[in-house]
Amino acid sequence: MCASLPLARPEAAPVLEETQSDYSAGIFANRSFRLFYTGQAFSYVGDGLRSLAIPLLVFHLTGSALSLGVTYALEFLPFALAGLVGGSLADRLDRKRLMIGCDFVRCAILLLFVVASLRGFLSLPLIYAGITIIAICAAIFLGGQSTSVPFLVGKHRASQAVSSLIATEQATNLIAPPIGGALFSMGGALPALVVNALTYLISQVAIANVKTLGPDKPATLPTRAEFISDIAEGFRFLSGDAAMRATTLLSLALNFFGMMAMAVYIPFYKVALHASDAQVGVTLGIVALGAIAGSALAGTLATSWPFGMSLCIAYAVDGVIFVPVIFAQNLWVAATFWALASAGGAFEVTQIISWRMRVIPQEKIGRVFGAVRMIALGGVVPGTILGGFLADRLGVRFPIALSTWGFLIVALYAFAIAPLRRDAR
Repeated sequence: MCASLPLARPEAAPVLEETQSDYSAGIFANRSFRLFYTGQAFSYVGDGLRSLAIPLLVFHLTGSALSLGVTYALEFLPFALAGLVGGSLADRLDRKRLMIGCDFVRCAILLLFVVASLRGFLSLPLIYAGITIIAICAAIFLGGQSTSVPFLVGKHRASQAVSSLIATEQATNLIAPPIGGALFSMGGALPALVVNALTYLISQVAIANVKTLGPDKPATLPTRAEFISDIAEGFRFLSGDAAMRATTLLSLALNFFGMMAMAVYIPFYKVALHASDAQVGVTLGIVALGAIAGSALAGTLATSWPFGMSLCIAYAVDGVIFVPVIFAQNLWVAATFWALASAGGAFEVTQIISWRMRVIPQEKIGRVFGAVRMIALGGVVPGTILGGFLADRLGVRFPIALSTWGFLIVALYAFAIAPLRRDAR
């Protein structure tokens, strides 16, 4: 069993003055967090529309599950790699300006998609290039977000803040995909892209009105040597904590198998279960409902249950409850069990992120999160590509089955990892 790292005292961490002034107040009593949260909520709406519109657009253009796998890969691979740089930047630079800049670029790319669609030159290579840039900006933005949350509300309320953000993201996913599916049926991807661009604009305005997102003393752009040093420090911290190392490697394996199924989500519902575009949107809303419940439960029980054991149990439940999807012949039966598994996944993600924020020193959160994401998301790209490849050649149910059994084996193995199972930080 690894030695537990001491938790940073909330009052000792560099946090916003209004956070320190009322230790017992809820997170929404904090004006800066309210503004920050509002901007994120609007962005989640646009992202929810885009997350359905782009895959549907690619599938309609190509009819290929493999092309969808490439689409997901081009979102996650740059995201994982850029997270290392984003973590270093978030720990050093003015996070407010950094995040506004990322939103500006993402807004511009989406407006380019809109113009290209109207002028008739929106092609698959342009989509691939655009989502790659959006993914890089998203990674840098998330580096700022991960570090800003404990700065705004303090480490003692980070779990509550993370739970609120994830629950809100999933709540918008409950609404946005059905609307996105209906909009796509009527007007293609254009309406969703316009709304997504506007939400990034609103996010910029909201963040601009936050007094500061830290750090207390922003530095200049890191040199190459400082980048390398920051990245190395993140990996050193990760490798030195046995429980964090275990969760990261488990996430790598679980993301590989989980994304194998997610890569064929649209072909599975449209080909195997004969769903319309609008019905695919509704199923995503149902899945989001499960995720809302899971993230809300994690926020309530964040420090009530021992972290390690609760995570191991959640992994196992998540794996078992997805098994009926393999055999589902009914659209709504599949969506129901996928939603239940989504609840487990959201619980796991909320617990892990909140735990990391408690354990990692404030000044290192960005770089450690960057190191974790690079490894954990390493399973996404091969999982999505393999899932699409297998679906095109062996049918859409085969990668669903392989994903399910692989995920379940890895999930049950988590109980054998003593440093994780016994962790109660």
